[in-house]
Amino acid sequence: MRESAQSAAARLTGRAVSGARRLSGALAEVTLDDGTVVMVKRGDGGPGATRAEAAGLRWLGAAGTVRVPAVHGCDEKWLVTDRIRAGHPNPEAAHRLGRELAALHACGAPAFGSPPPDGPVEAYIGLAPMRNVEGADWPGWYAEHRVLPYVRAAVDGGTLDAAEAVVFERVCARLPELAGPPEPPARLHGDLWNGNVLWGDDGHAWLIDPAAHGGHRETDLAMLHLFGCPHLDRVLAGYQEAAPLGEGWQSRIPVHQLFPLLVHAVLFGRGYAEQALAAARSTSRC
Repeated sequence: MRESAQSAAARLTGRAVSGARRLSGALAEVTLDDGTVVMVKRGDGGPGATRAEAAGLRWLGAAGTVRVPAVHGCDEKWLVTDRIRAGHPNPEAAHRLGRELAALHACGAPAFGSPPPDGPVEAYIGLAPMRNVEGADWPGWYAEHRVLPYVRAAVDGGTLDAAEAVVFERVCARLPELAGPPEPPARLHGDLWNGNVLWGDDGHAWLIDPAAHGGHRETDLAMLHLFGCPHLDRVLAGYQEAAPLGEGWQSRIPVHQLFPLLVHAVLFGRGYAEQALAAARSTSRC
């Protein structure tokens, strides 16, 4: 019998439960006996998905920069975190988020591809497997562990054909010249699309559902561009004030968007594959 969110919350927090509200098949708000409301998420990914997410939240939270929900407990199937009370996006919070993201990235990582402390190598981005394997330089690591595995998966799934795969292989061969000025490994959220930015009623932006790892700081910003973000201009202004981006960063946005677009192509089909192809072909103008 499948365990309920209420039972999982009680077991993982050691507290009695006084109520619950189901938000989706995998997510519920659960009220503990002291009135605290927590979010209880059932991991529908593979083994280790919830532990990877918990390790990512702790790693991001340890930086003391961006706001992330505290982890109250997790196991192989369930994750219990703070509930963030919803507010509304505003320019001030967006500007602050930009500065906080810059500070987060500056906290760094041991290497490109490093997992969070206690985080598994075999992690996830959404429902897609993501391997956190370390590499010495960003272009080679990004090609080997972020772009090409998803190209192969898309070909195997019939979303891309072999001729289209060559487009991505050519981009990967050019990555040393496309990557821009060398950057140290940054501490990334790793799945920073608009849906993973919560605007709290405390006037701050909160980040949830990370696929945290060591990577290139422009990758997080490229994901915010890809799926939109309220007051993105203010986020970028705050970021640039705190830690100016390398020359030509705007032209590199499509390079960094290849990874999330290919992940979406594997998970959701041909429409995202066509967007990934357009991004890859646009690198010829970089």
